Amino acid sequence: MERVRVRGMVAASWLALATLTACGGGGKSGSGGGLVSVTPAPTPTPAPTPTPPSTTDAVRLAKQATFGPTQEIVDRIVTLGINGWIDEQFAATGSRYADIAGSTAVLGNYCSAGAGMGDLNCNRKFFSREPVAMRFYADAMVAPDQLRQRVAFALSQIVVASETEVNRTAGIAAFQQILLDGALGNYRDLLMQVTMSGYMGDYLDMADSSKSAPSENYAREMLQLFSIGPDQLNMDGTRRLDATGGAIPNYSTDDIKGVASALTGWTYARLNGAAITDGNARDYASPMVPNPARYDTGVKTFMGTTVPAGAAQQDSVAAAVNTAFTHPSTAPFVSKALIQHLVTANPSPAYVGRVAARFADNGSGVRGDMKAVVRAILTDAEARGPVRTGSTDGKVKDPILLLTSLMRVVGMSTDGYAFVTQDGGVLQPVFRSPSVFNFYPLDYPLSGNPVLKSPASKLMTTANVVRLHNLVYNWTVSGDQARGEFTNNPGLPGWAGSSTQWATWEALEVDAAIERINLLMLANAMTEPQKAALRAAAAAITNANPSLQARRRAQMMLYIVGTSPLFLVDR
Repeated sequence: MERVRVRGMVAASWLALATLTACGGGGKSGSGGGLVSVTPAPTPTPAPTPTPPSTTDAVRLAKQATFGPTQEIVDRIVTLGINGWIDEQFAATGSRYADIAGSTAVLGNYCSAGAGMGDLNCNRKFFSREPVAMRFYADAMVAPDQLRQRVAFALSQIVVASETEVNRTAGIAAFQQILLDGALGNYRDLLMQVTMSGYMGDYLDMADSSKSAPSENYAREMLQLFSIGPDQLNMDGTRRLDATGGAIPNYSTDDIKGVASALTGWTYARLNGAAITDGNARDYASPMVPNPARYDTGVKTFMGTTVPAGAAQQDSVAAAVNTAFTHPSTAPFVSKALIQHLVTANPSPAYVGRVAARFADNGSGVRGDMKAVVRAILTDAEARGPVRTGSTDGKVKDPILLLTSLMRVVGMSTDGYAFVTQDGGVLQPVFRSPSVFNFYPLDYPLSGNPVLKSPASKLMTTANVVRLHNLVYNWTVSGDQARGEFTNNPGLPGWAGSSTQWATWEALEVDAAIERINLLMLANAMTEPQKAALRAAAAAITNANPSLQARRRAQMMLYIVGTSPLFLVDR
């Protein structure tokens, strides 16, 4: 009881500290007497060899572009350089959800048909996020395509569809595969695939929307959240203002109605060739298919676009998606959201403008090239260099990123189930956001500051900080293999359990462990007094077994740093 009380007290101070920390040659010829004199071309000057990034900057990049720094990734970034590592990540593969989507779609009616009544985990296999979330965490911990995954995770919090409303495992997996594929693809293609997704069709009611009563839900959210945003923006992400100083809306109620009419006449694909009238055979893993009887064939107008009467259904959808994609506000709106998820909660207008310019044109006349956008975000001067200490720099970690970052430093092999048992308790169950607005809004204010934003701080309630504190304690100080969430088999496909590689830490002396923690968790920001405090905490732990003593000391130091504001806030 005493330990819990003390941890609760420390957690309360941690919240306050974390909030405070978050604010912060040619030739020349001539003629004469019939002779031609040629001046030799100068020897080309070799291009300068790029300066290798510092280990500190490499850690900062790993914090922004992976699910947490590891020594291997830091060394790789230093070896290849920033752009070289990004190029390598653009080519990397490894994570996937398509196999889950395929297998669970085929068996999607297994439970409801009664055949699986004897399987106690039937609903968890086919009607929950759990198999997909397990894959998410397992890949986040070890799959090589870290950058693709991290951008897909950001997209999953911008273009949201949630198990809260639609619990089909096949649909969840297929939708997340769209985001994974689109993370380094083209945003127009991503927006089109999201629009036609059967899973999204159910979540925001585009599926079975009829000309007699068009659903406006998807039309509204595609504009408000997935593309242009509610207000007109300058390229630097600032609002355009009218003569009275007020914001200028991007769309009207009539525009939403026009887009909604353009998106009528689609329904779910059906499993096993069933008729489209079969409500029990919906295929949530496939794109929607036309249902012409429900399609509005009349003229449709929205935001300066006119779809003529008699246009094909596919052309109406393309017109709606293209209008949103090419809108002037889309480049800054999407670019700023990605910056906020990956690098900093309060990017300068200049930063947003530089990235938005790459969204608008990748340098080769292509709009929406996500590779160009991601590179611009990660190589910008505001993202690179030493740890930034300005009042507007950095962002509070999402609880999910706190857990993955910590355990990648510790060294964990996992099937992901341990994380799935805990993420709901810390208010961020992956793929199960409470609404289309994600777990938090990107304009959530920093407490006590009228200007700065701190989106993830919305999840840092006093109670949740204590829960995070205790979870970090459980997975470090109490993080031995006997933990139930590591070893209890839930009966789900792919279960293999979790284990932590404490032998690595047992081989380190205290000072070596501190330096490893300082680099990977704090980007070398630890002060000498802080190092001394860690040494004192470690020295207080003794054990007759040298290996066990080294482990226990490392676990305590990982706990202390893992619950510190310096770790919670990425700068």
